[in-house]
Amino acid sequence: MDTRELLSIQSGIVVGVLVILWLLESCLPLLVGRRHRYRHALRNLVIGAINLAVTGLLFAAAVAAAAWAERARFGLLHQFAAPLWLKLPLALLLFDAWMYLWHRANHRVPFLWRFHRMHHSDPDMDVTTALRFHFGEITLSSALRLATVPLLGLALWQVILYETILLPVIAFHHSNVALPERFDRILRAVIVSPNMHRVHHSDWQPETDSNYASIFSW
Repeated sequence: MDTRELLSIQSGIVVGVLVILWLLESCLPLLVGRRHRYRHALRNLVIGAINLAVTGLLFAAAVAAAAWAERARFGLLHQFAAPLWLKLPLALLLFDAWMYLWHRANHRVPFLWRFHRMHHSDPDMDVTTALRFHFGEITLSSALRLATVPLLGLALWQVILYETILLPVIAFHHSNVALPERFDRILRAVIVSPNMHRVHHSDWQPETDSNYASIFSW
């Protein structure tokens, strides 16, 4: 399966999850009575489309960087032999650790926070908030991946697989879906759940500066 097929599958999964969560928010909302819901969603979708264009421009460079690292056997994961069943989870965990550090830096470094605060400025968090990021943050994140992916020794398909998991999880934990606390507690033992991530979107700074995880809650 080539890169285009993987990206097509990824796009289908992400769009499907967004639609399903949007419908669930309509039927089982946690916070009710929100006005201008369609206008709010349209604004965030437009922002998401701009960011998609930005990442698309840098995608060719990411392909070249990953291909070079694989040919040169450069990067952490290329330094030892291991079966796929071990190397793949390790690749996903390493990249998720990078995402944690990047997210933390976006809160701690004033220059980066200037971009990231756009994401936190959404007054009505829902599934479309997962798309609401400043294009400056997306550009910096994508550019840094050009170094991170080779340094970790990740294959391009592993990065695509990670993002295929990441994007639905991000959409889910931003959603305005009412989940039973018992179910949410089980979920957040493994992945970032909606109740866990709502703390990160608190108006109180000590809570905002916490829960930086992207996929794995630990």
